Amino acid sequence: MKRYAHIIGWGKYAPENVLTNDDLSRMVDTSDEWIRTRTGIQTRHIVGEGETTATMGLRAAQAALEVANVTPDQIDLIIVATASPDYPTPATACLVQDALGATRAGAFDLAAGCSGFVYGLSVASGLIEAGTYDTILVIGAETISHAIDWSDRGTCVLFGDGAGAVVLQASESPGGVLASVMGADGSGAELLYVPAGGCRRPTSADTVAQGLHFLRMEGRPVFRFAVNIMPRASRLVCERAGLSLDDIELFIPHQANERIIQASARALKIPAERMFTNLERYGNTSAASIPIALCEAVEAGLIRRGDHLVLVGFGAGLTWAAAAVQWSMPWPVPTRPWWRTTLRWLYYRWASLRSWTLRTLRRMDTQIRKPFSHDAENGDQQPHKEDSTK
Repeated sequence: MKRYAHIIGWGKYAPENVLTNDDLSRMVDTSDEWIRTRTGIQTRHIVGEGETTATMGLRAAQAALEVANVTPDQIDLIIVATASPDYPTPATACLVQDALGATRAGAFDLAAGCSGFVYGLSVASGLIEAGTYDTILVIGAETISHAIDWSDRGTCVLFGDGAGAVVLQASESPGGVLASVMGADGSGAELLYVPAGGCRRPTSADTVAQGLHFLRMEGRPVFRFAVNIMPRASRLVCERAGLSLDDIELFIPHQANERIIQASARALKIPAERMFTNLERYGNTSAASIPIALCEAVEAGLIRRGDHLVLVGFGAGLTWAAAAVQWSMPWPVPTRPWWRTTLRWLYYRWASLRSWTLRTLRRMDTQIRKPFSHDAENGDQQPHKEDSTK
């Protein structure tokens, strides 16, 4: 029996701290009018103290699991698409897995820039269709603000922080992710990149002084790439799904720039209202952009059961990806009994206690073993009994 990967849960999170265009005009040579007319952005969300890619991804994941009515121990795999992980290693997905208490789940990060969420959706649906896993959590989460040079108006006005997540689950009912496409053009890698911090140019006092850990972007060639690849990817994924552009009720593009979205709509010859945007409130949240937009489109009542969607994005790499989805979930979501919400809250408290206990035990074990490992490294200085009698 053929298996299909359906989106059964969705959730988003955006930090409370909102940065307006007027705020930016006091930081750099720009204005609200300049930003709005060139990008369409009015506000963006920026992480507060203690917030990270993992903590935002966790909040979005919890919301998605609530909608799906799935418990963390039912998750087989967690994929976090991000270009701004908490650490170079381990994967941010492992931090989310631990915080959720998803003890059965594997976890890894996926780095494909702003296309990352659709890449993750494609990988997850393939694993479900193959019968490898039944339930997969896909998260797009970014803390891009930490990689921004706030004196560079070419980039600082564009980006914001946030997270979005979906739960994919196997079903024998047709629908769900119908087709996906992924592509890349690595010759454009340096059009949108962070020059230092990797093995090619390791972190040093010199790289920090030169500001090489900030995001660099060549706006014009990235714009040209985007307005060409977004329509092309949309057409290709519809062809693979056996759909025409007229069959698509809603396109959900990467929220990078209003001009790119408008140009894509014109190239596809579709009305603007079929191209969903929330760019004005969030800015470009990279891999979080499409899942946040998907959540808002559902909550606005723009997606009904049976509708066909195209999720399409481009990003650093240069990468691009698109997925055709047939929606199978009702809206609004049925209200859950109060006791289920209570049980879920207790489970997350247990997960936190479990994590703290395991970390404490490992630290204690390390402290106990330290003297013994020191003796082993330096050799046992005590004489053997037979030697001491000589």
